Amino acid sequence: MAGPQQAPHLHLAELTASQFLDIWRHFDADGNGYIEGKELENFFQELESARKGAGVDSKKDNFGDKMKEFMHKYDKNADGKIEMAELAQILPTEENFLLCFRQHVGSSSEFMEAWRRYDTDRSGYIEANELKGFLSDLLKKANRPYDEPKLQEYTQTILRMFDMNGDGKLGLSEMSR
Repeated sequence: MAGPQQAPHLHLAELTASQFLDIWRHFDADGNGYIEGKELENFFQELESARKGAGVDSKKDNFGDKMKEFMHKYDKNADGKIEMAELAQILPTEENFLLCFRQHVGSSSEFMEAWRRYDTDRSGYIEANELKGFLSDLLKKANRPYDEPKLQEYTQTILRMFDMNGDGKLGLSEMSR
């Protein structure tokens, strides 16, 4: 069993959406939506430890050099932080539905269009059933196979990620995160 300081599930070949979220929350300790500073250092140390444990012999460069090389490769917008979409590129997530989700609502106009389409009752919120419809359409559009249990898992994972006030639905400000 993973101890409190050990990243959950880093030893798996592929992560489920829920496991990915657990890892994200483990490293984004302050919950600001980025892995940065000391969080980034902890992430990199645990990643290196997991790689060594898996028998992946990394170069003998010093820690700082390895971290710079890592950031150059994965910090796509060069802001010195790892965002959720960047982490999804690093960790092998079985569905990679987070990237699919982000690509579907890339611009703010696409986001608002999707919001209006899936807020079917015009309540100003995306409830779980509306979110489920959105995710189903998204997965179909991306030609990703899924079944009802998987769709339910995705729906619950998105709610866990973005439903900040825990009301079981996503407000516009929560969804725009």
